Amino acid sequence: MANIQQIAQQAGVSVATVSRVLNNATAVTPETRQKVQRAIQELNYQPSMLGRNLRNSESRLLLVLLPSISNPFYTEIINGIQNTAIANNYNILLCETDSKPERENIYFNMVKNKLADGIISMDPTVNMHKLHELAEHHPVVLCSEYETDGSIPYVTIDHELAAYHAVKHLIKLGNEKIALINSDDTFLYARHRLAGYERALQEFGLAVRDEWIYHTKELDFENGVQAMRVLLQLEERPTAVFAVSDTLAIGALKALNGEGKMYEPIAVVGFDNISFASMTNPTLTTISQPMYKMGCLAAEMLMTSIKGEKVASIVLDHELIIRESTMG
Repeated sequence: MANIQQIAQQAGVSVATVSRVLNNATAVTPETRQKVQRAIQELNYQPSMLGRNLRNSESRLLLVLLPSISNPFYTEIINGIQNTAIANNYNILLCETDSKPERENIYFNMVKNKLADGIISMDPTVNMHKLHELAEHHPVVLCSEYETDGSIPYVTIDHELAAYHAVKHLIKLGNEKIALINSDDTFLYARHRLAGYERALQEFGLAVRDEWIYHTKELDFENGVQAMRVLLQLEERPTAVFAVSDTLAIGALKALNGEGKMYEPIAVVGFDNISFASMTNPTLTTISQPMYKMGCLAAEMLMTSIKGEKVASIVLDHELIIRESTMG
């Protein structure tokens, strides 16, 4: 591959002049610029993006933190982030933390050492204290996950309101015994969705019963199966279930398709509207988050922050998608 010295020799100009042309400097005559560009074309010269980025103190790389790449919830968000980043000449690196602090530190250090320009965090288990320390000097955006009183900008939905709408739908169908399959309540989204569940029950004068609230440690399909099996063994079984993720809800449907056939039908509502929600038997009623849009906005916010501009948090609308799992 040709180098900058060969370009200068071919065009009959100095190396400094070639550098000015490559960096779009104005202190070059149109005639000289044309000669340099012709030499670049003739020698098929490709400027080093690494060298250019180093000179500009940027990497053009965005880090995306998530606890597990296997969770289908993240797929559309990642697509939104990636498409927006590429359209703006950035690349992304997916960083699976597996909820391990040592992995987080590796990614935080990449930003500190200018190997990446900023972070989009979708990890509910991330060390928020360290993330805030990083955000004091480097661009950071939260996506889906957020803090109510934090200083890091975020894009999300109103999780409490969405859960309230899901449970209210079940109540309006005539259900008074509604269970909740929730995840670890150390996570903000889990607490907010619990609050929405309780708010709907209380509004309609229905009791919040501890035995009908099942907490899982993970959001995997198997956790939903196990949760539903436990609820089916209760002396007084619920007539409906709200699960805080579609993967848990799909697991609940699996349990119902097996052991649940001997009982009265149980309505199920999930949360997220992942692609599999329309493929289950029965198809799953769920809360839809605008995941692709969320990813696009998160990338735009981070790139705006990289430019040194102020970024405001965004709360997007959700939608209740009614399918067969609540139709009896």
